[in-house]
Amino acid sequence: MIYLDHAATAPVPPEVADAVRDALLQTAGNPSSQYPAGREARELVSRSRSTVANALGCAADQLVFTSCGTESDNWALRLAVWQGRHAGKHIVTTAVEHSAVLETCRQLEQEGCTVTYLKPDRGGNVTAAQVADALREDTVLVSVMLVNNETGCVFPIREIAETLRSCGSKALLHTDAVQGFLKVPCCAGTLGADLISISGHKIGAPKGVGALYIGERVRNPRPLLAGGGQEGGLRSGTEATAQLAGFAKAVELRTAGLDTSLAHMAALKAYALHKLLAIDGIVRVGDGAAPHILAISLVGYPSANVVQELGAEGVCISAGSACHRGRASHVYEAMGLDKRVKAGVLRISFGPETNERDVDALADALRRHRDTRFPML
Repeated sequence: MIYLDHAATAPVPPEVADAVRDALLQTAGNPSSQYPAGREARELVSRSRSTVANALGCAADQLVFTSCGTESDNWALRLAVWQGRHAGKHIVTTAVEHSAVLETCRQLEQEGCTVTYLKPDRGGNVTAAQVADALREDTVLVSVMLVNNETGCVFPIREIAETLRSCGSKALLHTDAVQGFLKVPCCAGTLGADLISISGHKIGAPKGVGALYIGERVRNPRPLLAGGGQEGGLRSGTEATAQLAGFAKAVELRTAGLDTSLAHMAALKAYALHKLLAIDGIVRVGDGAAPHILAISLVGYPSANVVQELGAEGVCISAGSACHRGRASHVYEAMGLDKRVKAGVLRISFGPETNERDVDALADALRRHRDTRFPML
């Protein structure tokens, strides 16, 4: 199998699977229990939290584990709106956010909030100046993703944080860093965001685990779930010790030699651009600078058909976010792409283990099938 869809989910390395297995078999106690097996599980949760927090550049007590990036996004937005409920109900976000943010914003609109959706330029970029222009006296939240999951565009979170300070805005800043964590510089201390969402399965952890960084400006955060008071009273429910162990091990593996890994993916992306743009009818989509995501279009060819045909041959790519489930991408719509370009968009995404042979196999498959099997609009 040629796997080029790491932005959807990353394969689980054997070391991560071993960590999950060991936690299931050897650390079976409930972390809230007081006997030795419970203390061992509690210590495992604590070590896992420290490992992930260190990689994110924050204190361990600022990191709350969740089930996924979607949960972290939902909670972050509602935390910020709850804190600012007496100051206003205006939210600033972008039209190209992940559905976890956009759908939560739509729910909040139904609950009385107003939302300004910033449109990207044709390269997929959003600027801090756009955020500044959209701010109002009643703005309580700005939510802008760190890396767009479909174009790979890196958004200027640090500059946006500085803009909020210079404007004197009291709005909290949230960033969905699910595609940015351990892919681009992503340190809580330098980004300046008050809330940062991350996910485990994008870096090789098992599915079903994520985290939310909650900064100092978030006062008395409202618990996500009521119950037994786990996660410092913020997210009740017995901790998923095995997933957390896998999350920590995946972080350890990614942080070891991270600079080399990112340089490898960046070089591979450049190689892929050279190979794919040499094929008639393929154009690049967006200006994505993230090293692991490349969007192209086989102009005029329905991308869903291309993805299915290649998948049947064992070449795995996507037609955008895996969360769309075949629906048209709101990201490419917001970018104002030509209809035929938009129809043919394909997302290729790399991991540390991806190599040039994988890219060659994709290029050969696209070239071979372009005129013989892919139906054209």
